[in-house]
Amino acid sequence: MKRNIIGIGTAGAAALALGAFVLAPSASAVDPTTATIQADCGSIGSGEVKLEATQDGTAATITLSSSAVKVPIAIPANSVETTLTLAKADGSEVTFSGNANPALNSGDDVNSGPLAGTVAAGDSLEAKSATIKVLGLTVNCTGTSAQDPGPFTF
Repeated sequence: MKRNIIGIGTAGAAALALGAFVLAPSASAVDPTTATIQADCGSIGSGEVKLEATQDGTAATITLSSSAVKVPIAIPANSVETTLTLAKADGSEVTFSGNANPALNSGDDVNSGPLAGTVAAGDSLEAKSATIKVLGLTVNCTGTSAQDPGPFTF
């Protein structure tokens, strides 16, 4: 008799745990995950900036790559310092920054990230500008188009 009670108790606990797992909220997600803007980078040129976003709770990252800025000479990994400024719907700003990048060859499009930032549930962010430092050269890029397909919603 004890064996049956223990077996039912264990099965019941397993069912409750599985139910809690199934009903647990899913991980936070950003939508869209990929967007582009057109940017003017001054005397360096202009072109498309591609942004890829991820989110884990209040932590978010964005990876930036752009044909508007070409790497002048081969550079090692983790040597591009980037700050990306995004506008919130209320007009305030959020910055994402970092110095992670793959090794890049001369003439490659700049590729920087993941850039780290903090978000709140429901934040709607649209890329506005970026400051990119490569080998002591600072490039300021300003968005000239709306983010397509639209702002990141976290």
